[in-house]
Amino acid sequence: MRDLYEVLGVAKDASASDLKKAYYKLAKQHHPDVNPGDKEAEDKFKEAANAYQVLSDEDQRARYDRFGFDGLRGGGGGGGGGFGGVEDIFSAFGDMFGDMFGGRGGRQRGRGADVRVDINLSFPEAVWGTSKEVKVSRDVACGTCSGSGAKPGSKPDVCRGCGGKGQVVHSQGFFMVQTTCPQCRGAGKVIREQCDDCRGRGAKAETSTLTVTVPSGVDDGQTLRLAGKGEAAPGGGQPGHLYVVLHVQGDERFRRDGQDILTEVPISFVKAALGGEVEISTLDDNCTGSATIEVKAGTQPGDAFVRRGQGVPNIGEGGRGDHVVQFVVEIPKKLSSKQQELLRELATDMGEDVKEGKKGLFGRKR
Repeated sequence: MRDLYEVLGVAKDASASDLKKAYYKLAKQHHPDVNPGDKEAEDKFKEAANAYQVLSDEDQRARYDRFGFDGLRGGGGGGGGGFGGVEDIFSAFGDMFGDMFGGRGGRQRGRGADVRVDINLSFPEAVWGTSKEVKVSRDVACGTCSGSGAKPGSKPDVCRGCGGKGQVVHSQGFFMVQTTCPQCRGAGKVIREQCDDCRGRGAKAETSTLTVTVPSGVDDGQTLRLAGKGEAAPGGGQPGHLYVVLHVQGDERFRRDGQDILTEVPISFVKAALGGEVEISTLDDNCTGSATIEVKAGTQPGDAFVRRGQGVPNIGEGGRGDHVVQFVVEIPKKLSSKQQELLRELATDMGEDVKEGKKGLFGRKR
């Protein structure tokens, strides 16, 4: 068995907060829903949970620090130990998995399950914000029993198996393991007379349309949380959260980097040499705006002009990122005879040795 501090990757003097952060990081990395069918990841998930189970308890941690694993052996002793399965871990530490999607580990006693929906946004909608209507299928509190699950006029009884806690603790090898109460299935209450409408669940399936306000400045892959808009909790507890995952369509005119945007503007080599002006697309007017910027004489390929504060708005804050305009100097592939002649004159004036033009078939020397 590996040292428990080594499992979590922390020092032996790590604080309770450090332990929790380390465990959460490992649990999220090896979560079974993130690694379906991966036995090695599941074993690491259990190993991290076992380590945190001991080190997060002051008494067990003190015994472990002094005597090692021998200090954790109960009267019955025995090898192995730890959580029997991932469901036991979710029952013990369910409150730590609220941000992980997929249902398991997203529900904790006293709170309903979290729900995820995905919405698509155009580039302007992500930059300037919008409102979207989404259909959400979820369990909502039963109106007949007000979410209690009990028949109107009656009420649930406190579970005798767990004393209303919803969890029971038993010894398993080295560890004291906390699992869901088998009698009430974590509810902490037992319903003797069930509500006819929801059959004791306290909730009913419903599909509804919700309006989601998307703030300005969001980006692809970001998630919005709507507190309390998830599923109803069994027994009338707090509802879960609704997580809205955003998918933003790109725009070929702009390349985004955080709150900054990059626009590549092609200019002729003549304009790059002599200077001038060029018109560019901007984010103004819902990404349909335009502006004229100066091209300085002697502009080199890759040179940039920065429009300060003209990028994407900062989410929930004042100000905007920058708009970086990068010049792409284009070299013509074909030139007219007059253009070639003018460039040759320029080359001669600059002392450049350039390739002579091709002569026609009848202009070649015999």
